[in-house]
Amino acid sequence: MNIGYGREEMAQAIAQQIMRVPYFNTFTDTTTPPVANFAARLAEVAPGPLNHVFFSTGGSVANDSAVRIAHHYFSRLGRPSKKKIISRVKGYHGSTYLTSSLTGFDDYHEHFHTMSELVEFVSCPYPYRRPDGMSLGAFCDSLVQELEDKIVALGAENVAAFIAEPILGSGGVIVPPEGYHRRTWEVCQKYDVLYISDEVVTGFGRLGHWFASEDVYGVVPDMITSAKGITSGYLPLGATLLSDQIHEVMSSETYGAGYFAHGFTYSGHPVACAAGLMNMEIIERDGILEHVRDAGPYFEERLATLLDLPIVGDVRGSHFMLCAEFVADKETKALFSDEVDIGSRIAKVAERRGLIVRPLGHLAVLSPPLILTRAEIDELVEMLRASIVEVMDGLLRDGVWG
Repeated sequence: MNIGYGREEMAQAIAQQIMRVPYFNTFTDTTTPPVANFAARLAEVAPGPLNHVFFSTGGSVANDSAVRIAHHYFSRLGRPSKKKIISRVKGYHGSTYLTSSLTGFDDYHEHFHTMSELVEFVSCPYPYRRPDGMSLGAFCDSLVQELEDKIVALGAENVAAFIAEPILGSGGVIVPPEGYHRRTWEVCQKYDVLYISDEVVTGFGRLGHWFASEDVYGVVPDMITSAKGITSGYLPLGATLLSDQIHEVMSSETYGAGYFAHGFTYSGHPVACAAGLMNMEIIERDGILEHVRDAGPYFEERLATLLDLPIVGDVRGSHFMLCAEFVADKETKALFSDEVDIGSRIAKVAERRGLIVRPLGHLAVLSPPLILTRAEIDELVEMLRASIVEVMDGLLRDGVWG
């Protein structure tokens, strides 16, 4: 809900498009004005040569489509063996059969079959949990080397893409060490491996820019995937942005016969795209990107004040994508037992106080609407502090901790 709830102009834009053309079949080589116009707007704000858009219905399908695009691209180039995708432990990329296989959580694979023959994993870039005594620089070096070693071990001729969130969202709002993104991108360039930036969460203003890849991390990916903030949640929509180079290979007869046999009934839905256009108009008109760049560091600073509490081990994230990590022992970083369910305990107390946070095991994740004011940030942090203190007092009283 990047632009917030109850936007009347968004409701009007959706209603007006429903009355014009609510739906049109895109399998007839035609389109509708909101789809074409929204694709053009996305190309304007996307990094470098990412001038082409494949619309879908959400983040999972956007990532699924990115993998199919990568496979099709290399096949058209006469290199069909380049199929493997490298993902990361704790990376989250969706819930389709393919994207759940890309997701680096054991829980998401338990009781399910995964495409293990297609997906390989490298370590999570988790600075707070890096090996004891290792500097951030050395940690980054090891992660970059691991990716290169993985590509070499698999054979670059077999690796199609590396997929990475700028900040790992569901994995714990994990911000990789400085230089990580640029250096992993350089490794991909070296071995002709496509770099897919999963900006389903970070896109559309959460870090203060339309997309974070280039503006924040200095990387121009081969593809960017997006959803969530693309319509501020008012309607389901996903988008896979791809480079001129990929599009040229996929669409030109120079690279052989065949076509990209991939699409969905609701690809390029005109009402969803009308919502996307209005979403961008509101963000631009109201200066929301600028607001996030101004208020985001304040949000980080205020949330960091929670570090004085005995069970807050880490506070991390960027701008309007933050979290607190709870530990039973700050010195050892030991976690509470699963039975304590610390994240949910704190979330339930916070909800009674009027604050909704997302509990992820031992974490409390905060991703509020981007219109949050400084006064509301202060209120939010104080409510969370009071909730944590109440839970700590209960744990001490019950002899569970301390």
